[in-house]
Amino acid sequence: MKEFPPKLATQIVSAGRDKKFTQGVINPPVVRASTVVFDTLDEMQFAIKNKTNGTLFYGRRGTSTHFAFQQAISELEGGVGTALYPSGAAAISAALLSFLKSGDHLLMVDSAYEPTRALCDNLLAGFGISTSYYDPMIGAGISELIQPNTKVIFLESPGSITMEVQDVPNICQIAQQHGIITLLDNTWASPINCRPFDMGVDVSIQAATKYIVGHSDVMLGTATANEKHWPKLREQSYLMGQTTSPDDVYLAARGLRTLGVRMAQHEKNALEVALWIQARAEVDHIRHPMFDTCPGHEFFKRDFSGANGLFSFVLKQGTPQALKAFVEGMQHFKMGFSWGGFESLILSVPGIDKIRTATAWDKSKPLLRLHVGLEDPQDLIADLDRAFARYHQAE
Repeated sequence: MKEFPPKLATQIVSAGRDKKFTQGVINPPVVRASTVVFDTLDEMQFAIKNKTNGTLFYGRRGTSTHFAFQQAISELEGGVGTALYPSGAAAISAALLSFLKSGDHLLMVDSAYEPTRALCDNLLAGFGISTSYYDPMIGAGISELIQPNTKVIFLESPGSITMEVQDVPNICQIAQQHGIITLLDNTWASPINCRPFDMGVDVSIQAATKYIVGHSDVMLGTATANEKHWPKLREQSYLMGQTTSPDDVYLAARGLRTLGVRMAQHEKNALEVALWIQARAEVDHIRHPMFDTCPGHEFFKRDFSGANGLFSFVLKQGTPQALKAFVEGMQHFKMGFSWGGFESLILSVPGIDKIRTATAWDKSKPLLRLHVGLEDPQDLIADLDRAFARYHQAE
């Protein structure tokens, strides 16, 4: 009988639930292990030969809990294999270190997640790896920055604070022409709202801490690679001792099953809130990829199938006192780092100009970032309305 490929919603529910992992129940059980024991020498030798193919070998290589989740992420992202890490930052650092060595050059997007920039400027620099930052909107102009020793181009699209959407296919095409590996921080899209490997990306990275887990209670990272680069990513990550708790992986796998419906609701709620904010006289512009005021909006329309709850907006002006009054006293928006959970968050982001070296940022116009959660959007709008009132009182 001919098999037809499942639709995305079905994939989200079924990916990684092979009977060899589930053992007859719905969710793959939590299997904790360090030592794996063998009854015969033949069994041990078989495990040694097949230790990278989902065979129990040693706890750091994973158990059926890990194998099931890795298979699910690989299927949803469209890659060949997925490595797991104890955080999104660990996934980024391990992926970079898998493909860079002393004397190499890295092209890093200027809008990158701040810990990624700190990694480049400190750890990688100490290893003799040089980094050049590039404008996220550079597109084909990236070719002018390539050096003879450029080995990796790192993309983050959209940027997690200023939200620029990059022309990923164009940059990847140029990278392929020069034999350069492309790494993409794909956390904003999650594994379901864009197809990184269809765009030419070599390695797609997720802070699974965010939308995959979805409940703000687990730290976890993933890096999924294409066929050419998976063996090196897998082995280098193993050599660096990267491993994850099966209990955390279980929670991520459980969160994955509701990812589609949660993302759709985040998108719906965020759009309603963003439209209300856009109409405010105090607002200069919205930085949400669904809005044409967001840099790279045209690439979002071309490359993404949906959005989420994370976006920023820029005020026309704002004193430190007024911004402090805005973010303090919120009822529903909590102040805190990360995003992707069911709760709404607000973050005032000062000093963006200090973490930009390839692009300019007008520091006279404050930026606020919101993660719109699963609360009723009218409650969130009322919360923001009160924040604007406090903002004016403090001016």
